[in-house]
Amino acid sequence: MDTTRPTAGLAPLLALLTVATGVVEAASLLGFGPVFTGMQTGNVLFLAFGTLGEGGLSVVAPTTSLGAFVFGAVLAARVEWRLEAHRLRWMIIAMLTEAVLVCVAAAVAWDLEPVRSAPSGRHLAAIAVLSAAMGLRNVTAMRVAVPGMPTTLVTRAMTGFLSGSLIGRDPSFGTARATARRALSVASMFAGGLAGAAFVRAGFPLHVPLLVAAALALTAGLAGLRVPRVYTR
Repeated sequence: MDTTRPTAGLAPLLALLTVATGVVEAASLLGFGPVFTGMQTGNVLFLAFGTLGEGGLSVVAPTTSLGAFVFGAVLAARVEWRLEAHRLRWMIIAMLTEAVLVCVAAAVAWDLEPVRSAPSGRHLAAIAVLSAAMGLRNVTAMRVAVPGMPTTLVTRAMTGFLSGSLIGRDPSFGTARATARRALSVASMFAGGLAGAAFVRAGFPLHVPLLVAAALALTAGLAGLRVPRVYTR
């Protein structure tokens, strides 16, 4: 099987998806929970804190997100493997599917007011759809495996960037191109979070940043049609 992996062409697409993550997480954390939909480490901690009743945190929101994330990741792993086996453009299909799911979440959240605790049924439904989409995304990003661009986390990218930069001077962290990708990943997450928070602060309904995130995923998917190869592990 051809394992050609045009990472140079993929980096801009993954940067768009990382911006979308920042926008989605801003809407989730500031409007639906607090809860994350892609960064499940935060939900594990929210669940732990909420279990002991600390911080007034709901256990329902992180539990919903974790469960939906697991469902999305498992389903994506099964489907993407089969698409790859048939030499279909599974990554493009995954990105377009994510865009559809985020649009569904935006429809569910249409005109919903932000909450700081005790999310309603519609809030939980939006959380579930978004988390399933992010589960799909994480599987897709891991299958593509572009170094330094996981699209939903920046801790490792930031560590790699600092270690491989002129400050860290550690040659084991790769080339200048890898360092640039890591910097792009961190900057993209910041830009997405900033944009999403700006929408919430300006009083836009929660469906607005979600539609923006869906548009970013759709753009990445359509742009990916121009990359000539199917991406395989």
